[in-house]
Amino acid sequence: MKLPRRNFLHLAAGAAALPAVSRFARAQTYPTRPVRIIVGFPASGGTDITARLIGQWLSERLGQQFVIENRPGAGTNIATEAVVRAPADGYTLLLVTASNAFNATLYDKLNFNFIGDIAPVAGIMRVPSVMLVHPSVPAKTIPELIAYANANLGKINVASGSIGGPGHVAAELFKMMTGTDMPLVPYRGGGPALVDLLAGQVQVGFITAAASIEYIKTGRLRALAVTTATRSETLPDIPAMGEFVPGYEATSWYGIGVPRNTPAEIVEQLNKEVNAALADPKMKVRLTDLGVALPGSPAEFGKLIADETEKWAKVIKSAGIKPE
Repeated sequence: MKLPRRNFLHLAAGAAALPAVSRFARAQTYPTRPVRIIVGFPASGGTDITARLIGQWLSERLGQQFVIENRPGAGTNIATEAVVRAPADGYTLLLVTASNAFNATLYDKLNFNFIGDIAPVAGIMRVPSVMLVHPSVPAKTIPELIAYANANLGKINVASGSIGGPGHVAAELFKMMTGTDMPLVPYRGGGPALVDLLAGQVQVGFITAAASIEYIKTGRLRALAVTTATRSETLPDIPAMGEFVPGYEATSWYGIGVPRNTPAEIVEQLNKEVNAALADPKMKVRLTDLGVALPGSPAEFGKLIADETEKWAKVIKSAGIKPE
């Protein structure tokens, strides 16, 4: 049976539109059940708080519970592998962190390829650290510290959080770019490192702004620079490291990722909602205490991950950092 041309074109147009309608319908109905956000750190830390803030926002906006599931261990690799192995259906998300970029080089053998196996969804925030010294150290600026360290070789110790963690690689980058010789003293995490820095057991530390701001204000620690290229809105009176060491930047960052092959419309929907959270005045106030908002497209977040992975690979290889 022949169809009139007008009827044929009408049916053809309808058939061509079916995939788009199907995608739209799927995006409109997602999610239909609770969604997990897997976090590779224990509860109560900055990453966990960030995940819970975003999870609450997504729950309210999308009408289903976004449940935080903490799976610490192996430098976030346990959490990452759990998401890599999960169905690519949008119901298992990963709180991506800078540790994922470090681990690509830090670990010789992983059961996944992070850049290949996790699809970027959206950045959430950058988290600057502060280069701090105990008040017993006479240096009040970065140039003075470099001169003091060079005149007292091996006597200025740097508190390092977990091996291969943000504080550790930030210190190694500083040493590499300034040529200073400051032995690192490793700790199990940023908390114990901060305790010994306050006690004067170590002289220098790279600690997150959120954890150190009160000690800076009370004078128990002296801030020499934030670990960014430009000054931080949170601590505008403290110089940026980039003012003294051009090209230096060492910030942690958080975002959302999903298993590769997750439907593009789900990625786009999640990206839209995360960016809406970052633009919301009330959320901005809550997030400001933790870091600086990192809005953008999935492609932009993917570029950040790739650039950071390449950058820190050079630092980790040069310093010979090995996991604990």
